[in-house]
Amino acid sequence: MEVTVEALTRFWETMSPLVDERQRRLMAGGLAHMLGRGGQARVTEASGMSRSTVIAGMKEVTAGVEPSDRVRAPGAGAKPLIETQPGLLAALDELVHPDTRGNPMSLLRWTSKSTAKLAKELIRKGFQVSDDTVGRLLKAMGYSLQSPAKVKEGTSHPDRDGQFRYLHGLAGEFTTAGDPVISVDTKKKELVGPFDNGGVEYQPTAEPVEVNSHDFPDPVLGRAIPYGIYDETNNEGWVTVGDVADTSEFAVNAIRSWWNQMGAHRFPDTTRLLITADAGGSNGHRVRAWKKHLATLAAETGLEITVCHYPPGTSKWNRIEHRMFSFITMNWRSRPLTSYRTIIELIAATTTETGLQIRAERDTEYYATGIKTTDAEMAELPLTRHTWHPDWNYTLHATPNA
Repeated sequence: MEVTVEALTRFWETMSPLVDERQRRLMAGGLAHMLGRGGQARVTEASGMSRSTVIAGMKEVTAGVEPSDRVRAPGAGAKPLIETQPGLLAALDELVHPDTRGNPMSLLRWTSKSTAKLAKELIRKGFQVSDDTVGRLLKAMGYSLQSPAKVKEGTSHPDRDGQFRYLHGLAGEFTTAGDPVISVDTKKKELVGPFDNGGVEYQPTAEPVEVNSHDFPDPVLGRAIPYGIYDETNNEGWVTVGDVADTSEFAVNAIRSWWNQMGAHRFPDTTRLLITADAGGSNGHRVRAWKKHLATLAAETGLEITVCHYPPGTSKWNRIEHRMFSFITMNWRSRPLTSYRTIIELIAATTTETGLQIRAERDTEYYATGIKTTDAEMAELPLTRHTWHPDWNYTLHATPNA
């Protein structure tokens, strides 16, 4: 049975700390000799030792060695850097430790901490050290390469849980009554053209899909702006894909398209609509234009439109994110979004085992930015703010006198 590199690595990680330098060399040589053809390469990879050290160990083993307490011949070998350069470990730890690396006096305060930059900084401090040595010392000190973990949600609003209860209670009331509840949001803007879209998929060997080597937006195609509506009752979605700007007018027009194409047919007898949305963006709770255009939609449809916003910093709980957008992302991963038609077709082709269906269309209208909604316009809106957090919860009526 062939001994794999993985098995040798596990063995080495277990045994290496238990023996001294000479014993590690002999152990490596003995393993390589035992494995025969290809053994040197496998042991070298598994142990991290140099090939010459493994070969030297093999020669000692095959020549016959006597037990000895001596690791090196008297005077042989260079002393470790941490002995010849006192303070090296402390200086390196000061540069990378989370509690001290933010020291504004450090030249590395605003740069990435690569081994090359760490070595350069240590040399500036008077030490003699190489990039590779810095890497080995970091490993010995318990450091490893890691990316940040997205687990913090920031400062939690004191009424966060209360708003969740209020939103879910209202959604349950609407659903029980047979009225529509939709979750809305803007998906991440996407480059349109032959750009890398992450991920992998099966292709004929040596025939990858060719994409641009850069990620500069195409001056003609620009970026696609997908705005989504998720119908929680029917597990259906609608996505309007724009190309100008993520404005409140664009967002409300996407909701209008969903209602005309899908919602009115699904809920022919309803007189009200509940929208759950994030606290920011084009549908943010502080955005006046969002309320203004929703009031126009309410007047057009005759619907009483209630909006409940998720508390700040909790957008990941918005149902459209994990009920619809996540599946769209998985469906087009590794596919270059070469045209708006491609984007529309990939969105519309997204399905799940639970029966999700999505319709999509392109919005070619131009939406101007920077338009202000005046105090007078706000005062005229048929808007009723709820008693509980009126900034997050409000209703727009179909008639001004409601």
